[in-house]
Amino acid sequence: MADRPARLTIKNGGFEGMVYEVTAEETLIGRNPTTDITLLDEGISREHTIVIYDADEDQYSVEDLQSTNGTKVNGKRVRSSDLNDGDALQIGNTLFAFERDPGTETGSE
Repeated sequence: MADRPARLTIKNGGFEGMVYEVTAEETLIGRNPTTDITLLDEGISREHTIVIYDADEDQYSVEDLQSTNGTKVNGKRVRSSDLNDGDALQIGNTLFAFERDPGTETGSE
């Protein structure tokens, strides 16, 4: 589980405002009911993309699973890309905002 969990918030369409916590090492997104995040969006594949958490690097990334319509990060179509706080992730017609919880700061107070 991530030290600094992340979340994806839908920013458009009928499900705007819906929030998905991303806490697992792998989060599968698609149209198939067996995916971790299931979207009712005809523009996406059954298993469209996966969000991966690398605990060693404390970094999230996204990988497109050879989908027909692709995955975009900040408007650019990608096969694989790191995800940073505030990034826009588009899967089919669904637009998400990727957010990281701020980490606990260590050091002087």
